[in-house]
Amino acid sequence: MAAIKRDIIHKLQEQILSLQGFKPERNGPALDFGLTEIAASFPGKVFPLAAIHEFLSTNLEDAAASGGFISALLATLMQKGGLCLWISTQRKIFPPSLITFGLSPERIIFIDLATDRDVLWATEEALKCESLAAVVTELDEISFAQSRRLQLVIEKSRVTSFIIRKNEEKLSSTLAAARWKISALPSEAIDGMPGLGFPRWNIELLKVKNGLPGSWTIEYAGGIFKVLHETLIENIEIRKAI
Repeated sequence: MAAIKRDIIHKLQEQILSLQGFKPERNGPALDFGLTEIAASFPGKVFPLAAIHEFLSTNLEDAAASGGFISALLATLMQKGGLCLWISTQRKIFPPSLITFGLSPERIIFIDLATDRDVLWATEEALKCESLAAVVTELDEISFAQSRRLQLVIEKSRVTSFIIRKNEEKLSSTLAAARWKISALPSEAIDGMPGLGFPRWNIELLKVKNGLPGSWTIEYAGGIFKVLHETLIENIEIRKAI
């Protein structure tokens, strides 16, 4: 009887998510990014692919942390092949450092353009290419209408988009499946040895479509995410205010 009830509840949840516009990835089984508790915040406890992910990075430290976190995600996303385009006007990431996150820099095509308008155009064209694993975009501003254009392209190509927004003053609503804020934290020495330890970040999932926002302190070591602390944002009024 308990198994039957669980099956009924699961089917009802799928129907509700479908009515709310949630579309599960249809190209094979879901990828395991090793995000454990963080992935539980998403519908079906699955990291959304073929969707837009926004990252708020208003200073150099946050931009570096966002770049590292995205690179770790790309390492999993590109395991089965494909390339990634990284499009920006003022690229801050240092390509050789991508090896730290298990990502081969030669599989990333960096495109440096003059204006945000050029970046948005190139992003839309890149997202039409079904052979790409993902497209990373750095820009100051994107409107709801522009994000809708990108999402319509993504729904056809099934390419995942990571957008790093660098200007908080120009923040606007978009069709992103998730809005993140990644902040760098001090690392701890490894086995008492001097020098830098493994990367540590504060991961804030500020907004997630059909999911639950939250905040986590994580460490990335040996290609694995380790959650050190977790805080779920359960208050509805707080969630609406974000």
